[in-house]
Amino acid sequence: MAVPTRTELARRAEELVPMLRESAQDAEQQRRLPEKTIEALTDAGLLKLRLPGRHGGYESEMGTVVDVVSELGRGDGSTGWTVAVWTISSWMVGFFPDETQEEIFSTPDVRVSGILSPGAMAVPTDGGVILNGRWPFNTGAAQSHWNTNAAVLATPDGGHEPVMVALPMDDLQIIDDWHTAGMRGSGSVTTVADNLFVPQHRVLPMGPVIQGAPLTNSNAGASIFRVPFMSMACTTVGASCLGLAKAAKEVFFERLPGRKITYTDYADQSQAPITHIQVADATVKIDEADFHAYRAAELLDRKATAGDELTLEERARIRLDLGAVCQRSKEAVDLLNTASGGSSIYQDVPIQRIERDVQTLNLHAIMHPNTNLELYGRLLCGLGPNTVYI
Repeated sequence: MAVPTRTELARRAEELVPMLRESAQDAEQQRRLPEKTIEALTDAGLLKLRLPGRHGGYESEMGTVVDVVSELGRGDGSTGWTVAVWTISSWMVGFFPDETQEEIFSTPDVRVSGILSPGAMAVPTDGGVILNGRWPFNTGAAQSHWNTNAAVLATPDGGHEPVMVALPMDDLQIIDDWHTAGMRGSGSVTTVADNLFVPQHRVLPMGPVIQGAPLTNSNAGASIFRVPFMSMACTTVGASCLGLAKAAKEVFFERLPGRKITYTDYADQSQAPITHIQVADATVKIDEADFHAYRAAELLDRKATAGDELTLEERARIRLDLGAVCQRSKEAVDLLNTASGGSSIYQDVPIQRIERDVQTLNLHAIMHPNTNLELYGRLLCGLGPNTVYI
């Protein structure tokens, strides 16, 4: 099978942008991606970016992932975010034993969602574990085939160990509680495990994955698995925020011709100096977000190709890059939303949805700019990280 080039995959994502914008309001109302969107993503092969090559995946470099996810986010924030989560979670499957991979990737065009926050307790039993717990914010779960979720495993010495568990969606209860202000189309519902037996081959220690330890399964030679989980995940989700910022600029200029500034003598908003300052300032911020998104991707691709480990400072800097992408994207969208006038509050005007979506992403625990700035600042000041998620 010929693997599409980076240029080709970016082109396929770009071609979906008009359809995604047209479907975005339906996604909001349905609180999940429309089926035609999923079909289009599948047909374009955009759900195979980080799948192992031996299972039909493209093993795409991170620069390609940023290209694709940001383009999809430019069409619809919920689509960009959901594809980011499916991409990360499918990649996570590549760390599980070969038996688990065969089980999951045997489903054609499989969709895997996942949660990194350990919302469940796993108790050892004969042949596996018994799982109980719940995972809110489980993006795309209802439209996925599998979940890779975090849990806490009780160890024989009375301690606890973080693990990942691979779960068929049919084994989980779905609570339809995704009633939110932003990212409504992502279908990030709550899932529940109730005394669920999970066989041992679908239980994976989380520590080595977080730290980027070398693989021992059949994917050991693939460069895409030579980077730590958090660095890869942060770079992927940040791209959806970048796409929203680029979308805000485009939809603003689409509405600009002929718009006046009410209660002033400006018959054309484009003639007002305040507009010139706003669009220039927003453009600079989008450029800065773009820089941070691709700096992180370039570092990961370079390290993966060389087989070099990331230093602790480099890991923290990728978290910094994520925070900067989110912060600058939100600032750009805020500027353009403010400049859009009262008529922009109608549901059929995209800028109001983009504003709500980018605000929601900036509140995400792993994407919050202040959290990421603090982490990097701690290292600059000679302190250790205050999190294992690095």
